[in-house]
Amino acid sequence: MKVAEQRSLTREQKEAVGLLSIGTFLEYFDVMLYVHMAVLLNELFFPQTDPFTASLISALSFCSIFVFRPFGALIFGYIGDNIGRKNTVVITTFLMATSCIVMANLPTYAQIGITASWLITICRALQGVSSMGEVIGAEIYLTEITKPPIQYAAVSIITVFATVGGCAALAVAWYVTNYGLDWRIAFWIGAIIALIGAKARKSLRETPEFVDAKTQLKLKLSQFNISLDDLKDNPILKRKPSKKTFLAYFFIECAWPVTFYFIFVYCSNILKNVFNYTPEQIIEHNLIISLINLCGFIIVTFLSTRIYPLKILRVKFIGYITFALVGPYILFNINSAQHLLLLQAFIILLISDSMPSSPIFYKHFPVFSRFTSATLVYACSRALMYVVSSFGLVYLEKAFSNYGLFFLFGLVAIGLGFGLFHFEKLDRESMNPSQ
Repeated sequence: MKVAEQRSLTREQKEAVGLLSIGTFLEYFDVMLYVHMAVLLNELFFPQTDPFTASLISALSFCSIFVFRPFGALIFGYIGDNIGRKNTVVITTFLMATSCIVMANLPTYAQIGITASWLITICRALQGVSSMGEVIGAEIYLTEITKPPIQYAAVSIITVFATVGGCAALAVAWYVTNYGLDWRIAFWIGAIIALIGAKARKSLRETPEFVDAKTQLKLKLSQFNISLDDLKDNPILKRKPSKKTFLAYFFIECAWPVTFYFIFVYCSNILKNVFNYTPEQIIEHNLIISLINLCGFIIVTFLSTRIYPLKILRVKFIGYITFALVGPYILFNINSAQHLLLLQAFIILLISDSMPSSPIFYKHFPVFSRFTSATLVYACSRALMYVVSSFGLVYLEKAFSNYGLFFLFGLVAIGLGFGLFHFEKLDRESMNPSQ
């Protein structure tokens, strides 16, 4: 049976989009603040050593926010699938505020030694755990209260505002470093706005799809005097997505971490070591790239109301393949920071991520395990690929120079192609059940 199309949002849906978007902006402002100030803060919280070891320390600092995300996925996935989507996004925002308050008051390495390194890493890990339930929770919430085609744009807005949060973090980092302000002010700002976001989200209602699924189940069971506890091991409640679907979604989500690391960390090292950029100049350069990224996401969000998302994803896949083949060669022939900027702009605009197809992917996960499945895939893909990108490229670059990128981007491209093909097949089968 064909689902009725929805071309515009109701007032309640607009309010939900607004609250979730603002909350996502605040959360990602906090989580990206350290990432974009790492060129400055790593010098304050970690011991200074030779360039190679410094690269490893930088990789460790970057990865600390992602390696614990699978634990966050299990924790918040359980809360989201058993207690509700709303509670998850409120709790995660409070956790983010707490970590920012601690970081704003944390002594530096010069003051307390290696303890500062450990404490800042723990705070970053806490941010990673709390941000885990943020974007996926918001996207699933909107997926379950809207219908296509407006659903695609509504869910994509979450990614747009996450990017706006990253841009705002970069802007604050740029302002603080260029005008000699205390970097702690930025984290106090992050803590305050996270608390405001958590309070605002308390007014959200639970998603109808989640509530209706549980209500209908309870009504059916009450007719036979059976409780939910009696069916805790029932296969309907415990139904899992197919392993192939899980793996396909995992491969698709692996593309963005590699892209992000290359653009904002790998290229920052090139700016620093090859073009002798200062931390302030690197932050300014990355701000320009982040604004280009934001423009790209806004364009994709607009296009998703007119072009089917999987078709857009196919174009992004072609962009990914193109860079995987020619990117390393181009890097060898770049002789200015401006040329590197152009390359980064091309990559950030065309290389693949799951946007705007996320609602299509989520619908292929059972409603009672959707939150856990989606967050676990998201967390594991980020944890694995950021670790592989961070440490892998350090050693691949040492062994093969820029050609080491071939190995990483090539493998990810193969997985991305498999994932895209699988969901296109599922999509055709859902539209034509007789196939």
